[in-house]
Amino acid sequence: MSRFVAITAVRDFEGRVRQAITGALHGELETLSPEVLTGGPDDVFKQLNGAPPEVLILGPGVHPDEALKLATVFDLQYPEISLLLIAEPSPELVLRAMHSGIRDVVTSEIGVNELRVLLERACLASASRRRGMGPAAEGGQDRGRVIAVMSPKGGVGKTTVATNLAIGLGKVAPMSVVIVDLDLQFGDVASGLLLEPEHSITDAVHGAASQDSMVLKAFLTVHPAGIYALCGPKNPAESDYITADHVSRLINQLASEFKYVVVDTAPGLGEHCLATLEQATDGVWVCGMDVPSIRGMHKCFGVLRELQLLPQGRHTVLNFADRKSGISVQDVEATIGVPVDAVIPRSRTLPFSTNRGVPVLQSNTRDSASKGLKKLVDRFDPAWVSSTHNKQHRRVVVS
Repeated sequence: MSRFVAITAVRDFEGRVRQAITGALHGELETLSPEVLTGGPDDVFKQLNGAPPEVLILGPGVHPDEALKLATVFDLQYPEISLLLIAEPSPELVLRAMHSGIRDVVTSEIGVNELRVLLERACLASASRRRGMGPAAEGGQDRGRVIAVMSPKGGVGKTTVATNLAIGLGKVAPMSVVIVDLDLQFGDVASGLLLEPEHSITDAVHGAASQDSMVLKAFLTVHPAGIYALCGPKNPAESDYITADHVSRLINQLASEFKYVVVDTAPGLGEHCLATLEQATDGVWVCGMDVPSIRGMHKCFGVLRELQLLPQGRHTVLNFADRKSGISVQDVEATIGVPVDAVIPRSRTLPFSTNRGVPVLQSNTRDSASKGLKKLVDRFDPAWVSSTHNKQHRRVVVS
């Protein structure tokens, strides 16, 4: 049974919530006084009659600043709980709410039918997060993190980000990282890492390798930086013989053998990309600092929300950042609807390193772009994740 907790003193709104959860949602509602906002999650849980909720509704009748403060703590300590803020939405409030981990901000005048849809989606998101946290909680099987590196459009430096992320993670976990080139027609991971692979992903998803993880490892290419690579097909036509089921099985195999599986997907939302997202623990979305790229990212997030395919770990990267472009980081956030987590400034070093086939994090080049990429790698470093202070969702800007 879905459980809901509303912190509000407005009885009319409480009644609408009860109407919304009656019937299709089969839920129960507990209402708390806004006074609990002065405490933390433990103070909220002490006043409940049962287990913690799946959805926590903040407002109406609560001060937004107090609601956002509590939401930030909830997002850090209980990310599986979906948070909703009932207030008059403004661009500034919506951005602050997103940074605090709140899923939606809606007006108190919302109707019962719209509220029912909102709560249903919040329940689905909560269930998805709980499933993602399940294996870690049970400890029954060690499964690596699957990091899907994506962008709706090409030309935004996605492969450069993916290869540098893999190289950086290789320093965190040597010989425990594999990068997969899932741009099956025109993938560039091999050239980006200066590799001449003997085998490709086509070999890995057919025959004995698809049934035996030890055989699969023989089809991987070892990189001097201490990572493995599974490169794309040599002939674009081979992509026709690789299905979404092949991709799902391959990623599951690799996740059982490696601590990190970095998947460089093709631009857009094709079947191979969606199959990757179904397995992914994390998504890294790469966006350029231009209007077409930003609008494409906004549409991409909208589609993935509808499909319930947004991984629990979300990392948004703004590449080619330039203060003279006429677009600010805040403009990008307001358009795509999520915070930007890492900013990689425009740099002469990155194109040079790409042409050499030596990622900047491999050559230890010191510039603003490499600093931005290192900040992205840090988001997957267990030492960084274990720090409560750093768990807070925040934007990393490198000037």
